[in-house]
Amino acid sequence: MADTTVRIDGNTLRLPGGVAVRFIRTLRLPETGTHPLPPGLGEFPVRRIADYADRVPEAWRARGGVMLPVYLREAMWLSFAGSSEPAALQVGVGKVCAVSGRPWSDRPARDPQNYVVLPRQPWLDGINSGTGTVRQFVAVPLGLGATVEGQVTGEEVWGGVQLQSFPLNDRELARWREEERRRQVPPAPAPPGYGAAMPAAFGVPAAGGAMPMAAPPAPGAAPAAPASAPRAAAAMGLGVGGSMRQEVYQDDRPLSHWSERPAGRVFVHLVTPPEWRRITGEAAPPSPVDRAAYTSAGLPWFDYYDEEAEDLAPADALQSVKPVGDWLGDDHEPWQPPTPGQTRQLKDAPGEPVEDGDW
Repeated sequence: MADTTVRIDGNTLRLPGGVAVRFIRTLRLPETGTHPLPPGLGEFPVRRIADYADRVPEAWRARGGVMLPVYLREAMWLSFAGSSEPAALQVGVGKVCAVSGRPWSDRPARDPQNYVVLPRQPWLDGINSGTGTVRQFVAVPLGLGATVEGQVTGEEVWGGVQLQSFPLNDRELARWREEERRRQVPPAPAPPGYGAAMPAAFGVPAAGGAMPMAAPPAPGAAPAAPASAPRAAAAMGLGVGGSMRQEVYQDDRPLSHWSERPAGRVFVHLVTPPEWRRITGEAAPPSPVDRAAYTSAGLPWFDYYDEEAEDLAPADALQSVKPVGDWLGDDHEPWQPPTPGQTRQLKDAPGEPVEDGDW
């Protein structure tokens, strides 16, 4: 029987079939205009729900999976660097597909495509809501109607992020492995900068260093609260922010090449920083550096283009999703756009098992 175990390796989720997913902290874009890809500011720390079963709400225990801390209106992107074999990866936001806008499904589908193709898709920064663009993932609490889930379904029940991977079927996987053996091409290095370590001046070590697991408490901060009994927690989900130039690639394989059953799946709970500290005893990472400081320091932004891949059409259900500012008010953080030449052109320009649950 195939192993369907999801594991944490550092802060990387490893799904069966060679899929690697990291959650990357980043700058939040303005909600007007279209922008280059914002840089990464380190990884979100990821912890297993099972390790804190006596401190999390019962609903979280039932769903299993993992959790990570996010601030209100904090932005993130998903990195797939390190995925070793072809996979169809479904990404749900409150059990709404971030690619198709359709309800969560137990199978890969076309018309519309409800997955990203790995390793061709190097990352995903938001929902597939425009032609050659996505709208950035931004954290918001449930209950306002601001999440993608709330706007598409009219309800906010699930929150969080859901991941589910499908490998090639046995015949196609054997064929792919044989072709790889014959080519004997070493793995391509990760694109420079985007998804890699960033300069230490902004809390992320220079290239070659490890991403921070979590920030130490601020000087004079109160010690971590002692463990307490499980209680209802403020649930978080993903809404959308600004638009950026990013393609979601169309699958060039027949749908029949993919397995009909998932190799593995995981529910990712989004936790507020106070809840994270109460549950884990750890301080959450500091909120991201402000935009103007990052840009004025001359650090890079990115454009990524794969001339051999075709962009998926935007999902109808996702085109009408409104940014979180419509619920939370205008964003007053100063914005400083990248200077000419600051945007870089990329490409053509084992750990503890994670318990799954009922979701």
